[in-house]
Amino acid sequence: MVAKRNSQAWAEAKKRCKLNETDLQMAKELGMTAKSLIKNIPTPNQLWKAPVKVWILELYEEKFNRVITFKPAPSEELKRKPKKQQKLIVSDHWVDEEDLPF
Repeated sequence: MVAKRNSQAWAEAKKRCKLNETDLQMAKELGMTAKSLIKNIPTPNQLWKAPVKVWILELYEEKFNRVITFKPAPSEELKRKPKKQQKLIVSDHWVDEEDLPF
């Protein structure tokens, strides 16, 4: 029951903070909780505050002197087989430009 609630909190933080899996992994390695991420979303009058995604990246880089790289999985469109291309119609007859009425 607790694990389900915890995963729901992380899913909400992911959605509200516009994070991807790599950002969440970095936040977890820094010891952050989903609640702390949500609490640190800057409001419109907090222009000095960085977005949560940038904040996590800066803290992670400062602590570990590296950044986790993320290779996105190929999208469904790329996985699909390409559609069959229509064959070009090849004619045996050559039309001379002089034969054209215009």
